[in-house]
Amino acid sequence: MLQKITFSLIICIFCWNLCHSQEEKKDKKKKKDQTEEGILTLESQMIDPLSPARAAFYSAVLPGLGQAYNKKYWKIPIVYAALGTGVYFIVDNQEKYDRYQEAYKLRISGRPDDFDGTGGNPNISEDGLIRAQEIYKQNRDLSVFITLGLYALNIIEANVDAHLDDRAFNRNLSWRPSLQFNPVNNQAVASLNLKFDF
Repeated sequence: MLQKITFSLIICIFCWNLCHSQEEKKDKKKKKDQTEEGILTLESQMIDPLSPARAAFYSAVLPGLGQAYNKKYWKIPIVYAALGTGVYFIVDNQEKYDRYQEAYKLRISGRPDDFDGTGGNPNISEDGLIRAQEIYKQNRDLSVFITLGLYALNIIEANVDAHLDDRAFNRNLSWRPSLQFNPVNNQAVASLNLKFDF
């Protein structure tokens, strides 16, 4: 079931990406045609102050969607690999916990279980079954916390990446190479002047 949902989400994101890239190609072709016709237009790029909030919201609704909104498509597989690994460990530890818990219930009721030493299975005492349950429960809980942390990290990353949009710095950041004379040793020194306006 989880595999079907994951596969469906990946298909939806792929289709959205495909439609969005086709729109960008049409816009680029239109701008190119206008330039070839001799029509030059000066286009100002407006910075959307709500862009980081939107990216965080999209990542909260569907992990990876905020990265797609920021046009950082290469990060989407990383998000799903991290969350998928966390979910895998949650499910795996829960199954092992259930197995040892069922064996313990059978043991105290006097019926045969998977760990009673018959049929080639290892012989584990009642105390060993209790300790195994505690270990797998702790591992499951730790996996849940780590997965929730990765989910939150996905949201934070989308928000921060939207804040660090290149267009936000283009207007305020300028650089200029210069050649200056050093009076101490009478030599010319190449330098780079960076200017950042707030």
